[in-house]
Amino acid sequence: MKNLLVTGGAGFIGSNFLNYILTDTDEYNIINLDKLTYAGNLENLKLVEKKKNYQFIKGDICNFDLVRYLFENYKIKYVINFAAESHVDRSILGSKIFFQTNVIGTNVLLEHARRFEVEKFLQVSTDEVYGSLGSAGYFTESNNLSPNSPYSSSKASADMMALAFYHTYGLPIVITRCSNNYGSYQFPEKLIPLMIINALNNKKLPVYGDGLNVRDWIYVVDHNIAIRKVFENGNVGEVYNIGSNNEKPNIEIVKLILKKLNKSEELIQFVKDRPGHDRRYAIDSTKMKSKLGWQPIYTFETAISDTIDWYLDNKNWWERIINGEYTKYYSLQYENNN
Repeated sequence: MKNLLVTGGAGFIGSNFLNYILTDTDEYNIINLDKLTYAGNLENLKLVEKKKNYQFIKGDICNFDLVRYLFENYKIKYVINFAAESHVDRSILGSKIFFQTNVIGTNVLLEHARRFEVEKFLQVSTDEVYGSLGSAGYFTESNNLSPNSPYSSSKASADMMALAFYHTYGLPIVITRCSNNYGSYQFPEKLIPLMIINALNNKKLPVYGDGLNVRDWIYVVDHNIAIRKVFENGNVGEVYNIGSNNEKPNIEIVKLILKKLNKSEELIQFVKDRPGHDRRYAIDSTKMKSKLGWQPIYTFETAISDTIDWYLDNKNWWERIINGEYTKYYSLQYENNN
């Protein structure tokens, strides 16, 4: 079997990827390294936690000695780096941890990948590194990077460093840049689960600005199928954009959720816009489709309905989450921001 280090595998996208890959194939012996910050949850991995070709290690990608031990002890030859601080709002409140994890942590992984001569290193990134679009056009892989938030600037830094390791050392790097994800196990600070849970609890649904900021939404399952395509077949040294051409203004998403849950739009509460809020993202996935034969499987209508149903059916999962640190963050971010 191929020894694969997956970082951040207890988070939203990472756990969905592990559930997918470990139930689909026994080709990989997977080590999951996750720090278990507020957004990491081992409950996400109950489906696969007892697999013989899977092992969880609690730890930080910034821990140089731990990462070296994992590469050496488990003979790691493949890496997929999901590990990241990923919430723009939190990066605005405090950016230090974003640069520690997303930049320094990625550097630690790259240094060990180089020294232990890995055969493929996939850096999972975001369309936010491209900045903001006007009312027309799409992000392509040739777009210049123009990040506008501390979060996106930290991810852009990691991408540039990864490509520098490819050009300087010949490290077999591939990078994916994806649009906004939604689906099961997403932490309730993100737009879709936040709105679902607030609606279910008859709480106000906080919407930034005029609610017309546009995002290109992709179901997490489609994203992870694309990641596997790039990991197994992508050309080293290249970037691959992943999107579903599902552009929706935030307010449309919010109203759709309320309609699905039979809740009143009177629950919507417009709040002060966040600083530097990018107006529109839209991904051109032509390269994924033409070079790797990937197409999204799920329509937005089907996937958003399935997502809402998942949160309805898994109330115990999210009720255990919305307390403690998250409650403090929620209060700071929204309750004093009218």
